Amino acid sequence: MSETGENGSLGTMVMLPGACCGAWIYNDFRSYFEARGWAVLTPELRHHEKAPGQPVNAGLATTSLTDYVADLTATIEDLPEPPVIMGHSMGGLLAQLLAAKGLARAIALLTPARTWGTLPSSEDEIVAAMGLMSTGPFWTQAMDPVFEIAAENSLNCLSPKRRGEIFAQFVPESGQAIFESMFWMFDKNRASYVNPLNVDCPVLAIAGGSDKVTSATSVRDVADKYLEQATYLEFSGMGHMLLLEDNWRAVADACSEWLETI
Repeated sequence: MSETGENGSLGTMVMLPGACCGAWIYNDFRSYFEARGWAVLTPELRHHEKAPGQPVNAGLATTSLTDYVADLTATIEDLPEPPVIMGHSMGGLLAQLLAAKGLARAIALLTPARTWGTLPSSEDEIVAAMGLMSTGPFWTQAMDPVFEIAAENSLNCLSPKRRGEIFAQFVPESGQAIFESMFWMFDKNRASYVNPLNVDCPVLAIAGGSDKVTSATSVRDVADKYLEQATYLEFSGMGHMLLLEDNWRAVADACSEWLETI
């Protein structure tokens, strides 16, 4: 995928953030890929554009994965050609949903959230699900991030100082979207369902060996759905936020090298 497109660009790459995050999570990746000739878009998910500490949009609580997909579909359909879609965490799930609609040239999934039908594969994932269920009907609420939970799980491979800096940028997430992703077996609309037969583009799935949110086994399970279309890579010692960790450049290099080979 090294051919240049219009205006000398390698093409367009759309980078999708995960739950509680915004476009800022891709600051390093955006600079990295723009320097290599990619035109990069980093859209904000619906109701995620607010600054930390500002009031939450009332519509966030019941925003569905299907709403995020509808917004992103409109953005992508305005492009002259299908882009490479990169998604982190829940953004990795959204990337698969978009690819199943024929909207992707290729998808790169960084510690992606599980799709419909994929069960938790680690004790950490099970404990997280049990913790959510104990909070009551969270699917009707905007979910505020909790520092102690984030520090222990998604931010576990960052320094204590860095954990505080990153957490300060987190924003609330839709309880409905989290429910559709984590508790798909109770979702009558099957919002997180991806038919792998409809994904006809190359797939890269990257796991962090120390990820407590989406285990390496779960990421491999996602990759296995796509058989020979998928490439699976695992970075030992890295966690869920591998975009922001000290070795982030190795992950970016792996994505860039993969794009050169497919």
